Amino acid sequence: MSKPRPSHGTPLNGVIVAAFGRHYEVAVSGRSVKDGSLKCYPRGKKSVFACGDEVGIEASGDDQGVITTLHPRRNLLWRSDAFREKLIAANLSQVVLVTATEPGFSDLLISRCIAAAESQHLRTLIVLNKTDLSDSLPQARRMLAPFRELGYQVVELSAREGVEGLLPHLAGQRSIFVGQSGMGKSTLTNALIPEARAATREISEALNSGKHTTTFARLYPLDGGWLIDSPGLQAFGLAHLTPEELAASFVEFHDHLGKCRFRDCRHEAEPGCALLAAVESGAIAARRFEHFRQIRDEIRAAKRQSQGW
Repeated sequence: MSKPRPSHGTPLNGVIVAAFGRHYEVAVSGRSVKDGSLKCYPRGKKSVFACGDEVGIEASGDDQGVITTLHPRRNLLWRSDAFREKLIAANLSQVVLVTATEPGFSDLLISRCIAAAESQHLRTLIVLNKTDLSDSLPQARRMLAPFRELGYQVVELSAREGVEGLLPHLAGQRSIFVGQSGMGKSTLTNALIPEARAATREISEALNSGKHTTTFARLYPLDGGWLIDSPGLQAFGLAHLTPEELAASFVEFHDHLGKCRFRDCRHEAEPGCALLAAVESGAIAARRFEHFRQIRDEIRAAKRQSQGW
């Protein structure tokens, strides 16, 4: 039986369980999500909240409220370019990167997402979905091999055949599914949480990419923790990181940072560059180093743009 709704002006605490621009759903502390949530809006023009945020609210009606306070975050996953930033989720314990045998996925996007997770000290788990499509499986495994070698765990499954192997990795965790459109994030969510009824669509064969079916992030309770299903990504800018923070987010760089001959080494062609030497010796994969330099150059370009250079 649902609990009675709070009266107008009642101060409450809760967690944002869905974010639609300036409109949020907040699950009130002490009430289960099944008991219903309040539809809330931020006070003032600024909207700086994300799914998973812990907030203070005031009830403003039977099923409505106003967000008055943002409680301190443990972490924040977000993306940005020179002019915009997009808050994805807060207070996570791990990021689950969902890839698939079909359609093709970008290993550069994986490096971007891992960098964002590492910069917030979040665990990263990679899921390879649609393993029943065996013709494309070897190529997908080859693309993920460099990440396996770095110690990132890869769980292989087919969401349509069963997700039992994924459940132990989600139990007690505050997870978010992140990945390109068409990877099957919503299908995984439906398999794990049948009541989610997340919308799915057929892959657009013409574009070899999925159609955007999840247009907002939503949080679901799951086995002692929770899971957020997020919209499909085609871009993941990291303009909010400094080049130094980016380098620190590449775990294979850790043993080599600070060992270049020159303190201000740009890791381009300078003599005595420890990173270049590590690439030459095979200690750092050339493809990953290429990812680092591409993202770093984008960060520098975004900074110039934002300053009007």
